[in-house]
Amino acid sequence: MLRARVIPCLDVRHGRTVKGVQFQNVVDAGDPVSLGLQYAEDGADELVWLDIVATVEDTRVQVEQIARLRAGLKIPLTVGGGIKSLNDMETLLYHGADKVSINSAALADPALIEEGAKRWGSQCVVVAIDARQWDGQYRVFSHGGRRDAERELGDWLREAESRGAGEFLLTSIDHDGRQSGYDLAMLDYARSQTSRPIIASGGAGTIDHLAACFDRGHLTVLLASILHRQQLTVAQIKEELARRGYPVRLVKPSVERPREAGGSW
Repeated sequence: MLRARVIPCLDVRHGRTVKGVQFQNVVDAGDPVSLGLQYAEDGADELVWLDIVATVEDTRVQVEQIARLRAGLKIPLTVGGGIKSLNDMETLLYHGADKVSINSAALADPALIEEGAKRWGSQCVVVAIDARQWDGQYRVFSHGGRRDAERELGDWLREAESRGAGEFLLTSIDHDGRQSGYDLAMLDYARSQTSRPIIASGGAGTIDHLAACFDRGHLTVLLASILHRQQLTVAQIKEELARRGYPVRLVKPSVERPREAGGSW
């Protein structure tokens, strides 16, 4: 039986973790390296690090932070934000990412998906998609949800899969940060359009929301607000899911925190 994956998301802005509602009104949520290590220690299956302003401000992910996180991390790490080329992808992989997440750049140049998959394998290429209901269909948006990419969700999923995407990170802009539950209808539609794994993102506020997702066969969920606001820990969430009979991994990974210069272990 496939195990469900619980993945905390670190939305990073200028080196700090932030969280907002529908991609707006962001507030500080702490140091992403410390938070990432804590979530891993609590039993996270993977981590996702997304620089939410790198594309809009034409900057690069702070790779020094990625390296610091990687030094103490024993679970897979996906990093995205501001990626425009194979060189950008290579830089992130070199500094500790296991997978790279591409969004706006892939929409602008879909060949980047193919090139990345050919060079490092599809398992390294995560295509992130921000979508919402628009004019009676699910529309894809780029640049942090600011621009209509003029693509229908199903069409883009199929094209990205054909070009080598290994996984999709699908965020509902309508549900993001509202803690009212995942957009199950959009997830169901997306699942019908691709055979690749889909990470459900946007809207988790209770364990019931995760359970509803799992009940419909969506076994990978992204969490942010529920963790950043300290409503629940990863360990508490997974223990309750296990109690309800959902297949989750309860064994905590070993985490080594980075050693401070001149300090001791």
